[in-house]
Amino acid sequence: MLDVAVIEEPAAAEASLDPTRSRILAALAEPGSAAMLAGRLGLPRQKVNYHLKELERHGLVELAEERRKGNVTERVYRATAASYVISPSALAAVRPDPSRSPDQLSARWLLALGARLVQEVGTLLTGAARARRRVATFGVDAEVRFASAADRTAFAEELAQAVTGLVSRYHDEFAPGGRSHRVVVGLHQIPQIPAERPATEGTPEQASDARQENPR
Repeated sequence: MLDVAVIEEPAAAEASLDPTRSRILAALAEPGSAAMLAGRLGLPRQKVNYHLKELERHGLVELAEERRKGNVTERVYRATAASYVISPSALAAVRPDPSRSPDQLSARWLLALGARLVQEVGTLLTGAARARRRVATFGVDAEVRFASAADRTAFAEELAQAVTGLVSRYHDEFAPGGRSHRVVVGLHQIPQIPAERPATEGTPEQASDARQENPR
């Protein structure tokens, strides 16, 4: 079982988004037959069996083993991955394109960058799985709390300068046998609304931004 599988086909994405099938996928973190799943999920066995066949047809579940019980053969399934990500390529005609309106300060552009990241890394993972190879990647995940919007702006500017400097230092346009890599750096606020505060009041960071934009 893979840790993460990327769904690239529209039909497979549609199958995975069906509420009943998504429940079956989650339940198949542990292998089970149609009868076992019916008991776990409180669904009719025939209904579970139908959905299992559809999930298997799209490569989302696979046969783990067959058990012979008298004159009956019980088919035991398992999910092909612990979790799934739907690639923007499944919505090819309307997928986000970062090149349309590049804007470092746009949340929508950041989202488009993230969508492209999912699509490209997903394609790499799919190809690597078929070739039984690993994908060379690197990721950084950090959390920083800014005292003010001004600090956030200064941080973003320093980060941009650092990344630009590193890219300039190591980029070699004409290196024989060289491979192009994409570097994506994003900065966004962590969504969080305190329970005791109405959503309309916003977060402390948003309030700070408003004070700077409208000083008294």
